[in-house]
Amino acid sequence: MRIIGQAIALAMLAAVSVQPARADEGMWLPSLISERIDDMRAKGFRLTAEDIYSINKASMKDAVVLFNGGCTGELISGEGLLLTNHHCGYDAIQTHSSVEHDYLTHGFWAMSRQQELPNKELNVRFLVRMEEVTDRIAAGETKEEIIRKAKSEGRNYRAAVEQMYYGNQQFLFVYEQFDDVRLVAAPPSSIGKFGGDTDNWIWPRHTGDFSLFRIYAGKDNKPAAYSPDNVPYRPKRHFTISTAGVREGDFTMIYGFPGNTQEYILSDAVAYVAERSDPAKIAIRTGRLDIITAAQASDPALRIHYAAKHASIANAWKKWQGEALGIGRLGTVASKRAYEEGFAAWAQDKPEYSRIVADLKAEYARIADAYFAREITRETLDALPARYTAEERAEAVFPQRKATERALCQWLFGQYARRCPVQYQVPEFLDGVAAAGSPEAYAAQIFDALWLQGADTTALHALHSDTKRMLSHIGWMLGTKSLRNLNSARLNELYTTYIKGLREWDTDRAFYPDANLTLRVAYGHVGGYEYADGEYHKPQTTLDGIIAKDNPEIYDYDIPQALRDLYASKAYGRWGTTIDGRKTVPVCFLATNHTTGGNSGSPILNARGELIGLNFDRTWRSTMSDIAFDEAICRNIAVDIRYVLFVIDRIGGADYLFDEMDFSRRK
Repeated sequence: MRIIGQAIALAMLAAVSVQPARADEGMWLPSLISERIDDMRAKGFRLTAEDIYSINKASMKDAVVLFNGGCTGELISGEGLLLTNHHCGYDAIQTHSSVEHDYLTHGFWAMSRQQELPNKELNVRFLVRMEEVTDRIAAGETKEEIIRKAKSEGRNYRAAVEQMYYGNQQFLFVYEQFDDVRLVAAPPSSIGKFGGDTDNWIWPRHTGDFSLFRIYAGKDNKPAAYSPDNVPYRPKRHFTISTAGVREGDFTMIYGFPGNTQEYILSDAVAYVAERSDPAKIAIRTGRLDIITAAQASDPALRIHYAAKHASIANAWKKWQGEALGIGRLGTVASKRAYEEGFAAWAQDKPEYSRIVADLKAEYARIADAYFAREITRETLDALPARYTAEERAEAVFPQRKATERALCQWLFGQYARRCPVQYQVPEFLDGVAAAGSPEAYAAQIFDALWLQGADTTALHALHSDTKRMLSHIGWMLGTKSLRNLNSARLNELYTTYIKGLREWDTDRAFYPDANLTLRVAYGHVGGYEYADGEYHKPQTTLDGIIAKDNPEIYDYDIPQALRDLYASKAYGRWGTTIDGRKTVPVCFLATNHTTGGNSGSPILNARGELIGLNFDRTWRSTMSDIAFDEAICRNIAVDIRYVLFVIDRIGGADYLFDEMDFSRRK
């Protein structure tokens, strides 16, 4: 009787700890959105499942793209005009920038099609279709055969078979890729990156995080390599833009390519993330950022050179801090453990599932040190350059970089020596440190040879080769190439069974597949949240907040003089509105949509499927939503489309672009 009573108690505790998915939680497959459409319509959505995803007619999916393999973008005109985040287009903007033409600082506005700038190795992909192929694979057809057939269906088609629910289902995704994508416009970084790393992941937010590109195609409207003869792509669908504004409680929908979530991992993996992995990686990147920040402050050319690297390092650095704090605040480890105990109690008389939790925990214990070593190695030794190319050495800024690059090398060698489990440290590194006397002294020897010679020296080549061998060895130990998260081949097998069992046991839970950079729909509403006791964060920010933060002495807060002048004159044109009794311009808003990396640039749509904003971030403590979603505090941050239009018009003077857009003012 004690065992039965304990099992019931644990199951009840689990039911309290993990609730079924709510309207604002979940990343749903578009081809299966009909299963959610009744709930969406109950929350305010006014269209149909066929409007969201269809292979028989143009639908919203045809206006959304995977932007350069890691972000989302959306079509906002019938002439291939594409909107995405400023930080998604950052590399392209930086590539076209120089001290003489500093588009990062001053912005870029093409005033004609001829001024639009081509970009090497920048592409976008449209989803042609997705279909479940679980039965085809079970019948003996290989993934390679399925992919080969799909790619043969069209010019420049790409295809992939992706697992859902740890392999319980398999889906084919077929894409059409366009490789001629040109920069049309980008605001100054003091708008597009306003607040910099200080404001990153923070609310209130006042960042105009957008940029504009245009997709070009051959005269047959099919993908084509860059050519001056290419013409703007004519999409099957583009979004109408709503200028009516948002109010708290309004329905919102996000359509994009979320990259990576771990909704169903065990408490052991959550504890690893929050208590071991995140703290170590945060510390390593803190040192790197301190060195780079000092260099940027010393020289304008170094500021530009290191801009993209600084942003790339800092983004995950700050995200990990919020993630660890959020996991701790929500008590995720304890609630996950209770859920597992409830499942184990249910499974104890079911042979297929009775040992699955124990086996998962044993596998985590086996692989944790090896995977941690892999993470530390990738954050340190693997982050070093293998060589300096002839092009880099010819750059005017190259000599100024020496002290910075040397300091980075010494910091990373020291961190590797002190943090990587010694049994997984690279033999060549251990020998080098022993001979030099310290990691920093060894780093100085390696760096000086690299700097002077520009390419692999014998010692450097040996270190890089040994590092690759160690990473390969760890990968071999774990038995899988899918190592973005703590993982192994054995874990994948166990999770296939575990998730199958969870779906049999927890029948009230609305399961959705983890994000894996495939197209998804999330929905919720415009909403603020209680940040702390008695402190409610409203869901809308305005130009007034930008002016309050404006500081000419701080690069990230030094707004263009034109924006100050517009605020002083209140010459906002059609983009001005009255909020809380004052005339202003809306800037950003909060919503409850479930998002993650990859959703950057995703369209935020209203109940009629009209564009109202552009997703670009989450609040700091929302970053733990990759592991556990908390409806009370998890919020995504969007640029209000009215601010995007205001900046294009009043700052960029590029209002000619509006001629190709469709607008709606319906409430």
